Amino acid sequence: MNRWLVVFGSICIQLSLGAVYAWSLFNQPLAETFGWSIDDIVITFSITIATFAFFTMIAGKLQDKIGPRWVASIGGFLLGTGLLLSSQASTLTELYLYYGLIGGAGIGMAYVCPIATCVKWFPEKKGFISGIAVAGFGAGGLVFKPIILALMESFGVSNTFRYLGIIYIVLVVGGAQFLKNPPAYSTGDETHSTTSQKDFTTKEMLRERSFYALWIMFLMGCTSGLMVISFAVDIGVQIANLTIESAATAVMVIAIFNAGGRIILGTLSDKFGRKTVLSAMYICSSLIMLGMSLIPMSYLLFLLFVSLIGFNFGGFLAIFPSITAEFYGTKNIGLNYGLMYQAYGVAAFVGPFIATTFGFTTAFLVAVALNIGGVLVATQLRTHSYTTVSGR
Repeated sequence: MNRWLVVFGSICIQLSLGAVYAWSLFNQPLAETFGWSIDDIVITFSITIATFAFFTMIAGKLQDKIGPRWVASIGGFLLGTGLLLSSQASTLTELYLYYGLIGGAGIGMAYVCPIATCVKWFPEKKGFISGIAVAGFGAGGLVFKPIILALMESFGVSNTFRYLGIIYIVLVVGGAQFLKNPPAYSTGDETHSTTSQKDFTTKEMLRERSFYALWIMFLMGCTSGLMVISFAVDIGVQIANLTIESAATAVMVIAIFNAGGRIILGTLSDKFGRKTVLSAMYICSSLIMLGMSLIPMSYLLFLLFVSLIGFNFGGFLAIFPSITAEFYGTKNIGLNYGLMYQAYGVAAFVGPFIATTFGFTTAFLVAVALNIGGVLVATQLRTHSYTTVSGR
C-alpha cells in the first residue's frame, strides 16, 4: 500500500473534523431562528470540545486494539448522526446533546486515528507527517466557512446541519478506508517493533515523570492559543478598537497560520529537535503576549500578533504527537497520545476562563508567565536513553 494514501485519507477526515472551529457562524442564525441567547448557544461549542478531548482517550485505546479504520468510521457516523439530529433540534438541550455530545464524541473518535497511523508509516519524519495529519484540522474552519455560509443562505440553519451531516459521513468514513497500519505493525497482543525503541504501555507511561512534564508543557502551550482563538474578534474590537467586520478577518488569518504552523514547525522539529523548537515557540509566544498587553495595537499589528499566536498554536498540536511517539513508542500511541491530548481539552477551558476572569490585558500577562514556565520545564526535559533519535 502506498503510504501517501494514508495521508490522503487523513486529510479528508481532518478537514471535516476541523469544521468545528467554524461554530461561531451558527451563533447569530440560531439566535434569530429560535430566539435563544447567544451566550447559551456558545456553550454548545464548549461541550463539543470537552467531549471531543475526552473521547480521544477511548478512541486511542480502541484503535490500538482493532485498528484505525473501524474506529475512524465509527467516529464519522457519530459526527454525521449528531449533525443530522441537530437539524431536528428545537431546544438548547437537544442541541447540546446532538451536536455537543454525539457530534463531539464523533470528532474525538476519529481525530486520533489519522495521527497515530501516519506516525507509524513515517517513522523517519514524525514531526512533518504529524503536521500534515493535523493541518487539515486547523484548516477545516477555513475550508468549510464558505460552504456553511452558502448552505445557510440557501436552506436555513437547521437544514445546513442536515447537509453537513451527510458531507461529514461521506468524507470521514470514506477517508477512514485508507487508514491501515503498516505491515510491521499489528493490533491486539502481537508485538511489532522495527527499532530498538521501547513501546511503553499506558500504565508504564503514567509512571514516568516525563509524561507529567510534557502534559504540563502541552497545557501551557495551548492556553495562549485557545485564549486568542476564542476571543479573536473581541480582542480586535476592545483592544485594537476595530469594527466587528475588520476584527473578523482574524478568524480567517488564524486558520491559515494555524494550518501552516502545524506543517512548518513540525518539519523544523524533525531537523532541529523537538525540545529546541518547543523552547523557541514558548519564547516567541511570551514575547507576542507581552506585546499584546503593552503595545497599542493597530489593525496590522493586531493581525500580526494573532497570526503568530495561531502559527505557534498549530505547532504545538503537530509536535506533541511526535514527542509522545519518541518518548513512549508507537505501539500504544493511540491511547498514550489520547491521554496527552487531555491537556488541550483542559486548556480549552483555562484560556477562556483566564480571559473572562482577569480581562484581556492581565490575561495576556498570565499567558506570558505560562509560556515562560513552558521554557523552564522544557530545559529540564530529558529524552529516555533508549530513544533512537538523538538530541531530542
